[in-house]
Amino acid sequence: MAEHRPCTARGETPLQRADRNFVELLQELRVTQTGVQILFAFLLSLAFTSRFGSLDSFQRVLYVVTLLLAVLAAALFTAPAALHRSLFQQGAKPRIVQVSARLATTGLIVLVFAFSGSVLLVVDVTTGRTGGFAAGGGTFLVCAGLWGLLPRLVRRAGLRDGANGTAGTPGALADGPAPQDAARLPAPLRDTVGRPPAPRGAAAHREASARHR
Repeated sequence: MAEHRPCTARGETPLQRADRNFVELLQELRVTQTGVQILFAFLLSLAFTSRFGSLDSFQRVLYVVTLLLAVLAAALFTAPAALHRSLFQQGAKPRIVQVSARLATTGLIVLVFAFSGSVLLVVDVTTGRTGGFAAGGGTFLVCAGLWGLLPRLVRRAGLRDGANGTAGTPGALADGPAPQDAARLPAPLRDTVGRPPAPRGAAAHREASARHR
C-alpha cells in the first residue's frame, strides 16, 4: 500500500508519475520522429536520382553511412512504443520509462551525426569538399550545442538559482534590525530592539497599575 501514497510535490504516486513521464516522452518522440522521417525519405530518394551515378567513392560511402544512421535513429525513437507494447499491463511502467529515456537520448546522439552527414553530402555535391566539411561541421556544432550544451547550462542555472534562494533565510529579518541600524534609533527605542514582546497578561497588569497610580 505504501507504493500508492503520494510521494512527489504534485501529490502523485510512483505509478502516476511514471504515466506522466511516459506521456511527456512520447510527445518528445513525436517531434523528433518527424525530422527523422523527412531525412530518411530524402536519403532514400537520392539513390533514384539521375545525378546519383556521378558520385565518387567518398560520397557514396558517406551516403550509405548517413542512410544507416537515419535508420538507426528511427529504430531508437520507435523502440519505446514497441517496448511499451511488449510489457503492457505487466507492472513495468517505471522501468519502461527509464529504458525509453535512454533510447531517446541515444537516438538524439545518432541523429546529430545523421544530420551532419546529410548536410555534408549535399553541400559536397553542390559546392565542393571544403564547403561540405564546413557545413557538416557547423551542423554538428549547432545540434550538439542546442541538444547537449544548452540543457546542461539551463540545469546549472536552475541549481544556482535554487542555491541562492535557500541561502537567504528570513530568520535574520525576524530578529530585528542590524546593530548599525539600531544605533540610529532614538535612545528610548534602543532598549526595545531585539527584546521579545511582553505577554498580554503582563501588559494588562502594567496598564492596571498605571491607572491606580
